[in-house]
Amino acid sequence: MIVKIEVNENNLEETMFIEERHKHILDLLERDGKVLVKDLSTQFEVSESMIRKDLQVLEKNNLLQRTYGGAINIKRTIVNGESFFKRVEKNTDLKEIIAKKAYELIKEGDTIFLDASSISYILAKLISQNTKNITLITNMVEISSMISLDSKIHVIFIGGDYNPLVGGNIGSHSIEQIKLYRCNKAFIGCSGIDLRDGSISTSESEDAGTKKAIMKISKELFLITQNERFSLDGIFNFSNITDFHSIITETAPNNTIATLLEQYDVNLI
Repeated sequence: MIVKIEVNENNLEETMFIEERHKHILDLLERDGKVLVKDLSTQFEVSESMIRKDLQVLEKNNLLQRTYGGAINIKRTIVNGESFFKRVEKNTDLKEIIAKKAYELIKEGDTIFLDASSISYILAKLISQNTKNITLITNMVEISSMISLDSKIHVIFIGGDYNPLVGGNIGSHSIEQIKLYRCNKAFIGCSGIDLRDGSISTSESEDAGTKKAIMKISKELFLITQNERFSLDGIFNFSNITDFHSIITETAPNNTIATLLEQYDVNLI
């Protein structure tokens, strides 16, 4: 018995063209971080509705995220735990810019909380070198050597279980102590920010719980982070971007990140 198989060459060519188009869209996302429907329509000489279907297919396969008028790259990396002082030594120039911006927000008479982060460490240096009369609450024990005997700063150290990766005291004992205080400004670090859903994460589970406790006692919340954190994730979510009044970064993020940030009611400094 002979079975005759007919191949529709037009359908085969169309399938190949769609696959090539998808590959090229992903290549553009890898290079530019975003694509626009109208630009792709012109480039491939197909309708905008066809491009939207392409983007829908690629989004279903978790290869991109559609946005208004286009799509963005969603390639993300899980952050591995790294010791506190190794983090302090990395990108110090960028962290100093963020720390200076944060310092300008601290006013005479403020009560502030610095959680354990490499940017907070640099911010603590700035505070200790100046003469603002403030109360500083922190679980970051490393800054104790920065405070001089004649300093105007009233420092309250939070105790608990010391974690060398975090660079501070965290866990249930720390949380119970944190609950005893109130502050008007808290500066919080993070491992990653996912703008698809606004989640903010850290690499240690007990650090996540400690950060939540700090956030509950503060009137104003500031997220201090480098722009690279918008493409990184920690393992443990502790908050959402909508919980913060402002995000302080070293410079304005790229257009892709800026577009995504517009959907959240948060100030960018």
